[in-house]
Amino acid sequence: MLSHADNERLTRVGPGTPMGNLFRRYWLPALLAEELPERDGAPVRVRLLGEDLVAFRDSDGAVGLISAYCPHRRAPMFFGRNEECGLRCVYHGWKFDRNGACVDMPSEPPDSLFKTKVTIDAYPTWEGGGLIWAYLGPPELRPEPPGHELVRTTPEHRYVSKSLEDCNFLQALEGGIDPTHATIMHNGNIGDRTFLNDYDKLVAELNLDRTDYGFTYTGVRPRGTHTWVRGYHWIMPSFHMRARAEGNFGRKKDHDEIPTIDGHIWIPIDDEQTWVYNFGYSHDPAQPLSREQAHVIETRLGRGDYLDANYVSRLNRTNDYGIDRRRQKTQSMTGIEGINTQDFALQEGMGAIVDRSKEHLGTTDRAIITLRQILLESLDTLERGGGLRAIDPATYRNVRSIDRMVDNTLDWRLATKEDFVAKF
Repeated sequence: MLSHADNERLTRVGPGTPMGNLFRRYWLPALLAEELPERDGAPVRVRLLGEDLVAFRDSDGAVGLISAYCPHRRAPMFFGRNEECGLRCVYHGWKFDRNGACVDMPSEPPDSLFKTKVTIDAYPTWEGGGLIWAYLGPPELRPEPPGHELVRTTPEHRYVSKSLEDCNFLQALEGGIDPTHATIMHNGNIGDRTFLNDYDKLVAELNLDRTDYGFTYTGVRPRGTHTWVRGYHWIMPSFHMRARAEGNFGRKKDHDEIPTIDGHIWIPIDDEQTWVYNFGYSHDPAQPLSREQAHVIETRLGRGDYLDANYVSRLNRTNDYGIDRRRQKTQSMTGIEGINTQDFALQEGMGAIVDRSKEHLGTTDRAIITLRQILLESLDTLERGGGLRAIDPATYRNVRSIDRMVDNTLDWRLATKEDFVAKF
């Protein structure tokens, strides 16, 4: 369990907080590229790490991310006119470019130099992997853009989406890296529940190694003459990747399914809400992933058809996530449709911010414990001015996750070594 003080330190993300300062040292997804589809199009509201912002794609196609409020009279820039490489406040016409410079001030005399003295807060952006990334930290410490394999894939091979999760980022992240809950909570073929009595099938042998980017861990489970090997990566501060192959969680393989590398990036909106950026891409550069196939995957996971126009699930706490108690008795552990919907039901149900001082962690919680240790160590390092994990993209550029069966006669580590290397 954590002390109340450490729990506060890990979960508060607003400006000036330790965890907020840590997140600000990394490039973070601020929105999907699809949210700004055209030059000089409508601005989009963005709330990130407790800060209200507005994003817009200017006449050159570049993305600006600026304060939500005009520095003149604090009018909302969301209602601004996006025109000629700048966003113009409609209250008095002050116009700002994507770098925050005031480029026009029609309410002042033509010879006034006032506009040269006024700026609006602006953050640099970078576009890659279907996402618009932002850096909110000290300008002199800005790292290279993200180096994930995701950003090197082509649009024909990947999908990206996002969904709103109504809780603190840490309980969402901890749910994502928890290797044990998957075979229990996400089991969709429980029968008479005898599977709950088979410890070897339920609980993986966990091999966990700290790395320069966070940690990697591999769950190993016996499956008759084979060993089921699932290798994951957690990349600071909140990027998690895994592989998804056929037959997971008791589910039959769809006839047209392509095995994917997939995962999430949990980005704090503020202390009590999180954007979950979801991604997946084909294992094989020679095998694209069609939009239809991606939509099937997304819907099965509880996104796709289940998300409304604002990226909010229609299955949520207002309707108990659509739980079907009859199905829960005979087929599904939860009675809830969609793996991610099941995650949200449990994680949001814990409350906005979990009181971790009341937990009782067990032997299968090693990944959770290590995550918290590394985050707390990173906060200490940040306060001392030291170097942080995963700031340099070279530390994680070539990592890949795996999900495969290995013959019992083989050493799974040797048999899967090449599978852990990025192919894009």
